[in-house]
Amino acid sequence: MTLPRRHFLQLATSIAAALFVLSRTTAAQSYPARPVHLIVGAVPGSSPDVIARLMAQWLSERLGQTFVVENRNGASGNLATEAVVRAQPDGYTLLLASAEHAINATLYDNLNFNFIRDIVPIAGIARFPMVITVPSSFPANTFPEFIAYARAKPGKINLGTPGIGSPQHVAGELFKMMTGVNIVLIDYRGGPPAISDALSGEIQGVIGTVLLTIEHIRSGGLRALATTGTTRSELLSEIPTVSEFVPGFEASQWIGIGAPKNTAVEIVDRLNHEINSGLAEASTKTRIVDLGGTVLPGSPAEFGQYIADETAKWAKVIKFADIKPD
Repeated sequence: MTLPRRHFLQLATSIAAALFVLSRTTAAQSYPARPVHLIVGAVPGSSPDVIARLMAQWLSERLGQTFVVENRNGASGNLATEAVVRAQPDGYTLLLASAEHAINATLYDNLNFNFIRDIVPIAGIARFPMVITVPSSFPANTFPEFIAYARAKPGKINLGTPGIGSPQHVAGELFKMMTGVNIVLIDYRGGPPAISDALSGEIQGVIGTVLLTIEHIRSGGLRALATTGTTRSELLSEIPTVSEFVPGFEASQWIGIGAPKNTAVEIVDRLNHEINSGLAEASTKTRIVDLGGTVLPGSPAEFGQYIADETAKWAKVIKFADIKPD
């Protein structure tokens, strides 16, 4: 029997689609069959890089293939993101996602990708609060005293942060937006020079990571006034959160893993399962706490919703403060 041409083409298309699905399913079931590259848009030794290597080691041990951390620093992480967006959606090129991606979505208006559209969320890993600090000579000893002092001296309190659009910088802008307090945020090329200027009295304080500031806090050079997470930091449990005085305030550097869109659901789910298993390990939790953070477990959908919520939050702040990239 001879099939009409139209029916033949429909049958051929159906067979091709079935073979494609079968091929993807087979590939997902055997995943990973070769080394996997985890692209990190940060320099070696930075907190994101340390977390990437911690998780890469865990996944290598669990899945029997090497997970290679590849640093592609530049353009606030956008170069690394674009490389992953353009990669094959086969699970062998992954992205270390972070708060910068939620910020950059609004900060930059000419990106060659849409992060929420082009990167599929796999799993959250950790969340790191910041800490607002002042030199030990600063007249305010508590966060409410700091707010009162800053209100009395509008535009006179300078707080240092890493560059424009960093999580620390937008945390400062969120504080200004929610309280109406007129402080001045001074951007530096990284946290250490800002701390040096605070210690020397050039500026009146620093918004930095717990890990970066904690030794100066312990030595008495800096006074911690408040942390920016939803709960108190385990490393600074005696220090209140900003939200204890400014209800609803929260700002964190968060880290997770994503992949190019159209990556097979089976691969996403397997990686999510293994990452969450790692986060449940006491040794992993301890390592993340030692870095000043808390674990961020959950499903791909939960991580995706978290990214969407963060993107919307920082969009409001960036537009309110009229922040422009360098």
